[in-house]
Amino acid sequence: MILGGLMALGLTAALAANPALTGRWRLDPARSTALDGWHKVDLVVALDGTRVALTYDMLWIRSKVVVTNTVDTAHPVELKNFFRIEQRHMAVYPAKHGITQATAAWIDGGRTLRTEVFTPVEISQGEVLMRMTSEYRVSETGDTLTLIELHSTRNRPLVYVFNKVPTEAAN
Repeated sequence: MILGGLMALGLTAALAANPALTGRWRLDPARSTALDGWHKVDLVVALDGTRVALTYDMLWIRSKVVVTNTVDTAHPVELKNFFRIEQRHMAVYPAKHGITQATAAWIDGGRTLRTEVFTPVEISQGEVLMRMTSEYRVSETGDTLTLIELHSTRNRPLVYVFNKVPTEAAN
């Protein structure tokens, strides 16, 4: 009985996923919080059941960074190398050997992915645990993704606006 309930819960979570979120999205710097130093920032989103892979594909001169954070809407996950899009710009880096605790859920009737992470970071005073709440919102037309991040270390949200990249122009 319990297994059946868990399977139904997992199926419900998977069905609540917003398929419009999948694909490649390119940062619109003019409409976003500053990320100085990055010349190109793409966010690639893939859904696999209750798992959501958020891949950052970023370019700075000739340095390329591709890193993926995978969250799960069915249960909390631990991430060894959690990546924050602004970490280089803000000069607040992950703590060595730190483990990030992450949860994810579909909200707003399945239109928005919300994640909450507790991630250890190194600051000038030592190591602290930073809480980040993020919302990934796709526009009604499906051509814009807005990422809103609230950090426990900042009073103002970070807002990143991405435009959908057509499949044939993804590279």
